Amino acid sequence: MELWIPITIFAAFCQNVRSALQKHLKGRLGTTGATFVRFGYGFPFAVLYVAVLHHGFGHDLPALNAGFLLAAIAGGLAQIFATFLLVHLFSFRNFAVGTAYSKTEPVQAALFGLVLLGERVTPAAGLAILTGVVGVVIISMARTPLTLQALGTSLAGRPALIGLASAALFGASAACYRAASLALGGPIFVMQAGFSLAFVTLFQTAVMVIWMAAREPDQLRASLVNWRAAVWVGFAGIAGSIGWFTAMTLQQVAYVRALAQIELVFTFAVSLFVFREATSAREVAGCLLIVASIVLLVLGR
Repeated sequence: MELWIPITIFAAFCQNVRSALQKHLKGRLGTTGATFVRFGYGFPFAVLYVAVLHHGFGHDLPALNAGFLLAAIAGGLAQIFATFLLVHLFSFRNFAVGTAYSKTEPVQAALFGLVLLGERVTPAAGLAILTGVVGVVIISMARTPLTLQALGTSLAGRPALIGLASAALFGASAACYRAASLALGGPIFVMQAGFSLAFVTLFQTAVMVIWMAAREPDQLRASLVNWRAAVWVGFAGIAGSIGWFTAMTLQQVAYVRALAQIELVFTFAVSLFVFREATSAREVAGCLLIVASIVLLVLGR
């Protein structure tokens, strides 16, 4: 098995844990505060990870260059805006439709990978990506009417456009992160990925602190007050991000983001077996499509 596959699955699992912790913390913080703790309490762990790689394992720190800085900053900003758009979707009554469109990220990541990095996917991988996206869309709209007419009509709606824009920005950020990591060069991929993550997370933290200090100081204070719970969000988030950055250093973003859809399977399993929540036939069908897409993706590789 190629190394990027278990790394991506690990990252998806950590992201699932982080999302659950972040959702719990949102009861004490607002949307901005809950978003900030992902970066603000995560970057110290990213810096510690790089320090261990450097001082503990003797890996040299990479040298900064213009290509890295441009890609890392662009990716960091794109991820922040994508996250805000995704959170903004929940202010709409029919947010499920927009959320479904936001799950087109793997397709858009493939397009950005082609445009920015010249990376192409095989026909089998392309089919796997589309299959997984269909599965995720079905799960996202499990509680709403799912017809071609409904999807077509909703495409012109504001939530759908916001969802598509969010997916585009997430896809662009993934491609930029891979470009940044590859721009560092060097023989040790873990240091490339770790250094890129530490730089991006520190940059995102600085941007959000400046924004919150000027526009939402109460959220900044609340984030500091709730540090005991927030630190676990940061830890889980960075553990997942280490996986994402490492996997995207090793493999094209289209493949990594397609396999990342397994996170929905984890969510479904927790909902079914831990919380004993009722599930619909549509949700089961969506999960089966995601599993089928993962099998097709791995076999296609």
